[in-house]
Amino acid sequence: MAAVVVWVAFWWLTETVDLAITSLLPFILLPLLGITKAEDVAMQYMNQIIFLFIGGFFIAYAMEKWGLHERLAYKIILITGNTPAKVLLGVMLASWFISMWVSNTATVMMLIAAVLAIVKQKDIYHEKVRQGSATALLIGLSFSATIGGMATPVGTPPNMIFMGMYEKAFPNNPPIDFLQWMSIGLPFSFLMLIACYFIIRFSFIPNRLNDKFEMGLISQRYLELGVMKREEKIVSVVFITTVLMWFFREDLHFGILSIAGWSHILGSYASYVKDSTVVIFTAFFLFLIPSRHGLPILEWKDAERIPLSVILLFGAGFAIADGFESSGLSNIMATQLYGLQGLPDWLILLGIALTVTILSEFASNTASVQLVLPVVIPLAAVLGMNPLLLMLTATFSASLGFMLPVATSANTIVYGTGEIKTRDMMRVGILLDFIGVGLITVLMHIAGRFL
Repeated sequence: MAAVVVWVAFWWLTETVDLAITSLLPFILLPLLGITKAEDVAMQYMNQIIFLFIGGFFIAYAMEKWGLHERLAYKIILITGNTPAKVLLGVMLASWFISMWVSNTATVMMLIAAVLAIVKQKDIYHEKVRQGSATALLIGLSFSATIGGMATPVGTPPNMIFMGMYEKAFPNNPPIDFLQWMSIGLPFSFLMLIACYFIIRFSFIPNRLNDKFEMGLISQRYLELGVMKREEKIVSVVFITTVLMWFFREDLHFGILSIAGWSHILGSYASYVKDSTVVIFTAFFLFLIPSRHGLPILEWKDAERIPLSVILLFGAGFAIADGFESSGLSNIMATQLYGLQGLPDWLILLGIALTVTILSEFASNTASVQLVLPVVIPLAAVLGMNPLLLMLTATFSASLGFMLPVATSANTIVYGTGEIKTRDMMRVGILLDFIGVGLITVLMHIAGRFL
């Protein structure tokens, strides 16, 4: 399994062949090497997360068909500022804030149509500036969504898994509530966002390429769009309904205030419904509601552009993550943490952060947390350390998947636009991984003890 990971990762990083072709390797190799059955590998290539991607693209295509994406794009530029660097900051702040409450993948699907509309406005900046801005905006959109998920308990699945495992392992301890989590998650997330912005900004939009937009032209184009058409309003309603259903699907706990999620209506099978179910349900209506011309808002021919390459890329990532578990490679990596005994506390935290970060580049962040937390709980007792320090270190590190297009679903989606290269994502991602590992180590070693 380790050899398969090295082969696939090398071809992804070097783009020896098209990423979609490389994405077929797990389907060929995992059964041939006796790691996973072919039917089990095939199931990973249609994971339910892929339907979240498909439903999001249905809504994005409807926005594009009726011009809503341009309206959003011009509005973002008019609000955020007159240079690519200011627009990047605006997009990243929006993505960061939304992903605190909605899944990272859903956040990227929500904003990608508007971001693509911005990068395709070729006549408002020079081609070289456009290329740098496109890379910066798309990578910034993805990375800030991942970073925002760390700030709240509901922002990303690893946080919720941590809460559950902590309560189960220490039933006599008071549970960690929303505000307590944010007291450490929000500062860490904000520091990561600042680091992410400056790394991306100066990597792809240096000062010499930070030309001002023609704001008069942008204002004129926005006015030329006129009032919202009926079709735009319908797409907006579907979009907002989707976001609200994502937001209120599960229970929300804000310290003393709790809001019950709508999924409780389903009773015992509430857990059967995922964010992907929601977006397919709402997007389905786009194929039923008629436009002013009598045809549906979205026809199937409009949706046929969904890129198969991205679905294969998703599938390969899920297949590798599943292979990590079924082969036992993840367990081997997790149990190596026992070798940290006898080291200084800060070095133990650094070792956990590095191990989990490397693991999460190939396995899903959810799988990484599920594998490592059961190891660090008894490890804390052996080392005589507060288990919260080790558990939080592992949980935050599981979200540091920035290097590869398959490290997170958000990365896969923006890579699928064809506007960015693997080496660009890796160049800034590896820096952000190291900064994240360093920040987590310092935060847990110093501030974590007080919090």
